[in-house]
Amino acid sequence: MNMNKKAQAFTISDLGTIAIALVVAAVILGMGSTILEKIQGTQTAGGVAANASGFGLTGLNTMAEFIPTIAIVAVAAIVIGIILVFFGRPR
Repeated sequence: MNMNKKAQAFTISDLGTIAIALVVAAVILGMGSTILEKIQGTQTAGGVAANASGFGLTGLNTMAEFIPTIAIVAVAAIVIGIILVFFGRPR
């Protein structure tokens, strides 16, 4: 094991990267939901394809519900990291 590795310091610029990742995830979830909704509208009720698109919509909706929680956890991790870097230094 290499003991000379330093922990990565968090910076404010990391927030931009996380924000972009969350926006991309939200856009992908939104587009996926729109596509599955259009596909489901063309299928006959009770068919295999309608069931598959219905399950896909349910899964995407469940994943989309976690976006705010993921954002809060990511920002909290960066804020805690910044606090530890600045106030954890020996004087």
